[in-house]
Amino acid sequence: MTAFGKLVRSTAFRLTLVYLVVFAFYAAALIAYFALNTGRLITEQITETVDTELTYLSAQYTGGGLRRLVLIIESRSLRPGSSLYLITAPTGQALAGNVGSLAPGVLDSTGWSETVYRRLDEQEIAEHSALARVVQLSGGFRLLVGRDLEERVRMRSIITAAARGSVALVVVLGLAGGFFVTRRVLKRFDAVTETTQKIMAGDLSGRLPVTGIGDELDRLALNLNAMLERIEALMRGLKEVSDNIAHDLKTPLTRLRNRSEAALRTARSEADYREALESMLDESDGLIRTFDALLMIARAESGQARDNMIVFDAGDVVRGVCELYEPLAEEKGLAIKVETAEPAMIKGNRELLSQAIANLVDNALKYATPAQGAPAEIVLAARREAERVLLTVADRGPGIAEAERARAVERFVRLPQNMSEPGSGLGLSLAAAVAVLHGGELKLEDNAPGLKVVIALPRHADL
Repeated sequence: MTAFGKLVRSTAFRLTLVYLVVFAFYAAALIAYFALNTGRLITEQITETVDTELTYLSAQYTGGGLRRLVLIIESRSLRPGSSLYLITAPTGQALAGNVGSLAPGVLDSTGWSETVYRRLDEQEIAEHSALARVVQLSGGFRLLVGRDLEERVRMRSIITAAARGSVALVVVLGLAGGFFVTRRVLKRFDAVTETTQKIMAGDLSGRLPVTGIGDELDRLALNLNAMLERIEALMRGLKEVSDNIAHDLKTPLTRLRNRSEAALRTARSEADYREALESMLDESDGLIRTFDALLMIARAESGQARDNMIVFDAGDVVRGVCELYEPLAEEKGLAIKVETAEPAMIKGNRELLSQAIANLVDNALKYATPAQGAPAEIVLAARREAERVLLTVADRGPGIAEAERARAVERFVRLPQNMSEPGSGLGLSLAAAVAVLHGGELKLEDNAPGLKVVIALPRHADL
């Protein structure tokens, strides 16, 4: 398709044509209304002038008779631009005036009429239009007074010419504006099309252009760019997860296979086979926990868990997790404290939120050996802060360096100081995904000493 054909077929150009037709029709109707009212005004002025003259002339006839009336009419007929005057006898004979001829039947009845006429002083035979009124005088005489309609005709011709020129100008300017606007719109849509083609070809880094003027196309582009950024992040995360699964799960699967081979090759008794099977069960449980964590993260990030959201007190969840891990903490010589001063109502998925806090407590128990002189405790808290609920898990261990905190929440990331402990590196990732699912965020802060993990969630109105 040619550029012109593409331009003409565009929606913007068609809308421009529709608006152009509507505006041209409106302009024509407005000019017609103006012409109609102008003609009516001129007609009213003529009738008022004629009525005034007839009143005066009738009074002169009543007071001074036919002779005075004839003298006045002859005097007025000689003035430049005078009205039309004609006095006729009862027999129809013209007695005075400046009218040479009239349309047949005009003088047969009284009242108003539009007629063609010719003046007495015109050398050439020419007919003009006039609006005249005939009145019956006493004695059978008739008096005609009228005004030429040339002014009204001239006004109509002026308005008609102006209307033609205006409509033509509107059409020309409208088409020019339509082409200009359509080209600008098509240029922006072509840029969008080019970007989408790059994205479909696999380049997810492409973004729609934003002009900065803040119109509806800019707002659409901003929303689409935000969506593309989210899609790119998800695809990048999917790639990282795939790579991490391939890398991090290869080791336990290899160990599982090696132990199976070793058991087949070296086991000599039932006890040897039992020991090998128990070892393989431990490895299998670890793999199952890893896949369960991945499924929970995927469930949280996809938004499927929003279907099971209810309103509950986050403090109850914190207290429940504390009771669950209290025996394990005592075995490690740590104390777990809970701080919940007032109800902290939120709307969310209780199961996922409990799992996220449990992961944080589990990390604190595994990695947070108290620093020298620091209290051997883990503090869980749920408190309200303005329109948010803050759920915190604070320990007194070595903490995480500020430069590594952003990386620590990624999947399968295990910091060097934590490599000695078993784990999959998915605990913080799950907590971050659950926070985002609930419209909040996860923050890692310094507990001086130790690490404080904060899940900030929107607060629900207390019931």
